[in-house]
Amino acid sequence: MDLKTTARFAAEGTYVPDRLIADDADDLLGKGITLASGQSLERGTVLGRITASGKYVKSLAAAADGSQVPSVVLAEDTDASAGDKATVAYFSGVFNGAALILGTGHTLSTVSDALRGVGIQTVSVQAGV
Repeated sequence: MDLKTTARFAAEGTYVPDRLIADDADDLLGKGITLASGQSLERGTVLGRITASGKYVKSLAAAADGSQVPSVVLAEDTDASAGDKATVAYFSGVFNGAALILGTGHTLSTVSDALRGVGIQTVSVQAGV
């Protein structure tokens, strides 16, 4: 059997740093979750868990289904507009507070307090650093 491999460079896309992760990546813990249908969310969105289903949605302060409590940070852009979608979220790590996407009624202060209780820290990151 003759296996020949040709090395080449190919454009796979453009990397644009989003400054979401603010510390050593070794501290990150990503796990699979189910994003509930009816939403298309960006990486860095703060999610809450619906108690009855165990699915995740963008955390809104006025929710009354358990998701009002911020619990994870979405690790990748995810489109669940047509149905529930498997994706990845961060369950621990240190994040740039200014890069987080917050739901209605939440502030960085209230989200940071809740996330700290589950192992997620938020910090202020200087531009250009």
